[in-house]
This record gives sequence, structure tokens and C-alpha cells, in this order.
Amino acid sequence: MGPLTPSQLLRAYALGVFPMARHRDDPRLHWIDPAERGILPFDGFHVPRSLRKTLRRGNYRVTCDRAFEAVVRGCAEPAADRPETWINHEILRLFVELHRIGMAHSVETWAGDELVGGLYGLSLGGAFFGESMFSREADASKVALVHLVARLIAGGYSLLDTQFVTQHLARFGAVEVPRWHYLRLLGEALDRRATFYCELPGDPLDVLSAQSTTQMS
Repeated sequence: MGPLTPSQLLRAYALGVFPMARHRDDPRLHWIDPAERGILPFDGFHVPRSLRKTLRRGNYRVTCDRAFEAVVRGCAEPAADRPETWINHEILRLFVELHRIGMAHSVETWAGDELVGGLYGLSLGGAFFGESMFSREADASKVALVHLVARLIAGGYSLLDTQFVTQHLARFGAVEVPRWHYLRLLGEALDRRATFYCELPGDPLDVLSAQSTTQMS
């Protein structure tokens, strides 16, 4: 059997499963289908006050799809709170190919010309599957997450899949839902047409505020 192809990977995500390696040097991929799935509902997305101040100050410059492979490699680096990673060479290869055909995207956070944080994921219909994020400076990955959510809302997405819920993501409103509920949300999202905006039409906090106002009206 040959190596996994991007089209096979897309079909797996559409069925609700995703790949992980046991560690960075593990050549094999394992298919994950958790009983409880992490999602970040847009209507429950919360930006902490301190992070709002960071965003308003403009400490970082944010781009999309400018350094996709570098972001994936950054996510694969060991960190103090994450000595091992599930991103192996095969996952890197597949997602770089998916990025080349416009199916995978990255959000990059820069301090000057230095890449200090970011995240990447897969876009399929109105679903975005957030894969991983990294940070080399304070709040760098959090800034990228706010920019991602604003872009997904502006682009008409209905589902942000986080796979699992970490303490970090829970602060933003991530929750776990049972597999059956996740599959229903996924099916609805796959039937939607959505656009991933590399250039966000407006300030991310303004986009999020407009979303909140729409929900309340």
C-alpha cells in the first residue's frame, strides 16, 4: 500500500476521523475518532480582557498563508509544556500538499520579521479543523487564534473543530460534544459554502463584536 494521499486524508476528515503520530519520529499514522470531540463555538468565543489589550496595542503583525510550512514545523517543535509532538514527517508532507491546493491554511504571528507564533488547519466546506498552534512569545498563538476565528466568522464557516479541549482552549470557550452531535455539526458544515479570508475585511475584534451584536438582535 502506497503513502496516504491528500484526497484520502480529506475523505477521512469528512467522516470525522483525523490522523496523529505517537511521537515526532514515529513513521506511522494512527486514526483518531474520540468519543468526545472538542469544538470552539463561535457564539461562545471569549477573548480575555488582557488579550484584547494586546490586540489593540498591535504588538504583533498577523498574516495568513505566508509561512505555512514554517508554522507546521513550529508546531512540531518540543516545548516546555509539550516535550513530545504528534506531528511527524508524514503529517508535514500531507499538509504542505493540502496547502498547495488551497485546502490548508496558516495564521502567522510576527514580531518584526521574526515568526513568533501561529496555527494551522484544514478547511473543508464550512468546517475548519484546527490542527495545532505554537508560541515563542507571550500571547503569540492566542493572537493567531483570535484572527482565525474572525476570519472563519467573516467567511461563513459554522464549525471550528479543535479535536480536543485543552485548558488553553477552554479559556476561549472550547467545549466537548459527544461524537453523534459532532457528526451532525460536521454534516451541516460540509454542506456550506465558506471562504477563508487571508486578508480580513476589518479589525478582528470588530468582526467578533459584529457577530455578537447579530446574535443578540
